[in-house]
Amino acid sequence: MSQAIRANSSPAAPTSQPSLRYCLVVVPTYNEALNIERLIAEILAQGPQYDLLVVDDGSPDGTGALVAAIAARTPRVQLLSRPGKLGLGTAYLAGFRHGLRAGYSFICEMDADFSHQPHYLPQLLGRAEREADVVLGSRNVPGGRVENWSWARQALSKGGSLYARAVLGMPVRDCTGGFKCFRADALRQIDLGAIRSSGYAFQVELNYRCHQAGLRISELPIVFPDRVAGSSKMSQRIILEAALMVLRLRLAPAPLPLAEPALLARELGGRLGERAE
Repeated sequence: MSQAIRANSSPAAPTSQPSLRYCLVVVPTYNEALNIERLIAEILAQGPQYDLLVVDDGSPDGTGALVAAIAARTPRVQLLSRPGKLGLGTAYLAGFRHGLRAGYSFICEMDADFSHQPHYLPQLLGRAEREADVVLGSRNVPGGRVENWSWARQALSKGGSLYARAVLGMPVRDCTGGFKCFRADALRQIDLGAIRSSGYAFQVELNYRCHQAGLRISELPIVFPDRVAGSSKMSQRIILEAALMVLRLRLAPAPLPLAEPALLARELGGRLGERAE
């Protein structure tokens, strides 16, 4: 029963709103006790259409217990407890499957460290309602940016996206971002069981699967600040996994056409120009 959704065993507080089962926000956690209570409050404050599912991988700092206490007071917060670190990708996939089974119309994904700011949720959802199957919170389109990152870290992130675009032919500027909103019926067009990546690589593969399925993908500019509490889970192993996964997808049967070299050259030139300024 460790991976079962914990039911709210006590009735919601009189002031809590009922779940509308409209948009589910999936947030994987591991040792996010410093962030999670504030994050839950800010997500729910974006409107009654948002519910939250926290997928906690046995955080030793008590993150899961904090979420469980809130979930016992409102049906808009749910907790999926897992026995240990099973990977970011599997956490998101478990959350997606729960949202699809529960009948939500839209499913969002985001991190718990406030680099993905909850106030963007209405913009992501609004664009998905109007014009797109998948909306990506993007750091690399006009109006998007990162804050408090070193130049080396920015170069690694943008270089990773450019590499994935060049190899996989995706029309996505921020291939590695993890702030997204999906139409539920669009997610059903993807074979979630075929996704094997975790960590940094998961976001690239998910974007590629969306592109393969012919989904309408839109990028919304976001400001992406560095986390202010807790520690990053990024590592050299995760970066290497992403690089190898891109090659694996390229070599798989029926890969998509490569991106136009001229387009990539113009983009790379523009980014070098930005650095020179």
